[in-house]
Amino acid sequence: MEEQVAYFSMEVAIDPRIPTYSGGLGVLAGDNLRSCADLHVPIMGLTLLSRKGYFFQKLDSEGNQMEEPTNWPIDIMDLLPVKISLPLNSREVAVQPWKYIVKGVNHEVPIFLLDTDLEENDPGDRELTSYLYGGDDRYRLSQEAILGIGGVKILKAMGYKPTRYHINEGHAALSIIEVFKELNDLSEVNKRFVFTTHTPVPAGHDRFPKNLVEEVLRGYLNEEEIDKLCQDELNMTALALENSHYVNGVAKRHGEISRDMFPGYQIDSITNGVHHVFWASKPFRELYDAHMPDWRNNPFSLRYAVSLPSKEIFQAHMKAKKELIDFVNRSKNTGMDYDVFTIGFARRFTRYKRPYLLFTDIERLRRMKIQIVLAGKAHPKDNEGKGEIKNVFKSINDLYPEVKAVFLENYDLNLAKLITSGSDLWVNTPQIPNEASGTSGMKSALNGVPSLSVLDGWWLEGNIENITGWSIGEVSHSEDTKDANDMYDKLERAILPMFYEDRDNWIRIMRHTIALNGSFFNSHRMVQQYVLRAYF
Repeated sequence: MEEQVAYFSMEVAIDPRIPTYSGGLGVLAGDNLRSCADLHVPIMGLTLLSRKGYFFQKLDSEGNQMEEPTNWPIDIMDLLPVKISLPLNSREVAVQPWKYIVKGVNHEVPIFLLDTDLEENDPGDRELTSYLYGGDDRYRLSQEAILGIGGVKILKAMGYKPTRYHINEGHAALSIIEVFKELNDLSEVNKRFVFTTHTPVPAGHDRFPKNLVEEVLRGYLNEEEIDKLCQDELNMTALALENSHYVNGVAKRHGEISRDMFPGYQIDSITNGVHHVFWASKPFRELYDAHMPDWRNNPFSLRYAVSLPSKEIFQAHMKAKKELIDFVNRSKNTGMDYDVFTIGFARRFTRYKRPYLLFTDIERLRRMKIQIVLAGKAHPKDNEGKGEIKNVFKSINDLYPEVKAVFLENYDLNLAKLITSGSDLWVNTPQIPNEASGTSGMKSALNGVPSLSVLDGWWLEGNIENITGWSIGEVSHSEDTKDANDMYDKLERAILPMFYEDRDNWIRIMRHTIALNGSFFNSHRMVQQYVLRAYF
């Protein structure tokens, strides 16, 4: 039997035109599948169609976030002539897949996006694959049943026989139930499942009360099966942990944290990576093509960046930076300058990411010769996160005119490419130990942009002080005042003087950022580790 992997993820960022993602989890899934296509890994992706996306973000002059449905061209994919039926909420729900092809180097990976917006379905059921992470618990559990149970049924209907099922976060854990129904052998099920947990934040681990499970899955599961599945609640992470032969966190530190969170389970770690060709800006792709022609097939060859000419590195960076600054000035009329040190900060806006930390001391920031580009969405139900955006808007106004800062709305793949490649420095300030991995700094590294970050997630592995960037605060814990002072001290005493007065030394940092971090923190290395440790 040919080895095949089915990769389940609630969100996948595969194309800037297809907004079926909210942030890092989906971007990671997209990069994973791109590398699988390049490396000829026999894999297929399963996700939801999310016809109306996560949401289109609009911000008013005070930073109030408004969410609108995202309209996108679904017909860039192919609707397949396959349907399955799934009993949900005491009704039969029809599910049909769309197909999108990820093209790699002489190999293609199919992604199947599941859709319930079909004429034969109840009007409410037609909306179940509309919004990513939308609605209440019933909506969410129904979505997770469609992805997990429906995904396995769809693959079977199309003639696929996966030898491995990779669950990217717990959302698709119900796939285990459907595979068990087919095999009726728990040890055989265990051999087939791989589970990647992505967050130490409790809200990232889905739990559903038993009475809701009974209402949603009655008809698919009988009373005895529901009793076996959950006592008081259905814990999707526990279901995945119990039934997977291989479990991993997404950075070394996160593996340790996960073992503490879930004692008794063997949990490995595979540090995340990003797709090197997708995230390298055009100027850097051209630079690498000229000096390291094998880099597209073999990102490890980026280690030879240690010998790249300084002048050409900085020229490539300035081209990427001008593209960002031109976009900012064109869209926001900000009047930013090419030669002023530019800080990039973009991610999901939520309290534990501490976006406020950068703006702790406005007076001190005013004295720095900097400009700041920010972006990010807050979850529609995260009022604290929305408040953080409003606070940043106020800080932007307080800094003007001494420091020009801008918040770009509707953060997406295209904007992420612009900011990670065009900034001079990437800043990340999460509260320890909540950053499982983080990948935005990896994208900036591929473009020679160093990081100034908290020692959490991947940066614990990627930071070599004053070589690939700089650290903020202590390794063991976060303290707002100390962390902010440390960040400002590094900016004032080390980073800004080097950028403005010691350009050769600054380019040395850029060169090592590419050679040490770009060559390792990429999804080709990540996929190779999954293949060796988890898949085959």
